[in-house]
Amino acid sequence: MTSSDLWDEDAAARYDTTSAEMFAPHVLDPAVDFLARLAGAGPALEFAIGTGRVAVPLAARGVRVSGIELSQPMVDQLRRKVSAEEVPVVVGDMATATVSGEFSLVYVAWNSIGNLRTQDEQVRCFQNAARHLVPGGRFVIELWVPGIRRFPPGQSAVPFAVTDRHVGFDTYDMVTQQGTSHHYRRLDDGTTRYGASNFRYIWPAECDLMARLAGLVLEQRVADWAQTPFTSDSESHISVWRKPMDSVGS
Repeated sequence: MTSSDLWDEDAAARYDTTSAEMFAPHVLDPAVDFLARLAGAGPALEFAIGTGRVAVPLAARGVRVSGIELSQPMVDQLRRKVSAEEVPVVVGDMATATVSGEFSLVYVAWNSIGNLRTQDEQVRCFQNAARHLVPGGRFVIELWVPGIRRFPPGQSAVPFAVTDRHVGFDTYDMVTQQGTSHHYRRLDDGTTRYGASNFRYIWPAECDLMARLAGLVLEQRVADWAQTPFTSDSESHISVWRKPMDSVGS
């Protein structure tokens, strides 16, 4: 049984609206460009495909995209956009669920690997990606760098969004690497809605070790989809690992 939170019907129905900023062309287009380039002529597999924020425009570029998604309500929202023939999806968790065939690209966008809240599951996610890749294929994750450097003594939370419509902050357990994102949203009627999601944060170096355990080799790390150089001050990273050409099974 997965440790991930499960998006229910209400959360799935509101997802595209509450995440509207992530659908903006200046955010989404560089991601699709980056992934389409890596996929080339081969098929792609998205872990935690959700409502298809990335998969739908990537498929529109001519990439054959399949997905794995834990939440059936999220898949139901995806089906309002594309059919099962256009973007097939297996309902299951990204650490263990499998899809028929082999892929030139497997990817996890927008911090979703953190939804797996144990290290063992995250390791299995990397192994699952490797199993689905052809030799020479790539596994890509988009992930934030934990913001714990912002904590002054005695502070218990780090803000990540402060607008007139949305206030969000993360709380962290430094021992277990568990965290919770807290969201307060002002609705059109003036009321406020609270929501929370849980995660396990991962450092870039920890990701590299998980990749090595899965037989993958780091090929590239940049700070964002626009390929800004990754530095010690970067707050996010796009990491690309490659399955060696001489790999046999996983």
